[in-house]
Amino acid sequence: MKRSTPFIALPLLVLAGCATAPAPAPAPAGPGGGACNAAAAQFVVGRSADAAMQEAARLRSGARSVRVLRPGEAVTMEFSRERLNLELDAGGRIASVRCG
Repeated sequence: MKRSTPFIALPLLVLAGCATAPAPAPAPAGPGGGACNAAAAQFVVGRSADAAMQEAARLRSGARSVRVLRPGEAVTMEFSRERLNLELDAGGRIASVRCG
């Protein structure tokens, strides 16, 4: 019976090598660290979307990145919970703030 032990252990060893690694933990929320909170960035509505305002909104929302959306501009439709979108009006002012 001792001869069958290697034959049982070998397939288990091979299968263990095929196991997938656990998914990485989501980034913690907070200033520049993860999930976006658009409500915290509403203070920028009506203001110009200069670099300083974009960064202030990003930090306040906790998002990792900011995307400025101009009227009529083609944009990708993928959702990112770590991105803040600043939608501009025709005058270049921030009309709305949302995550995605």
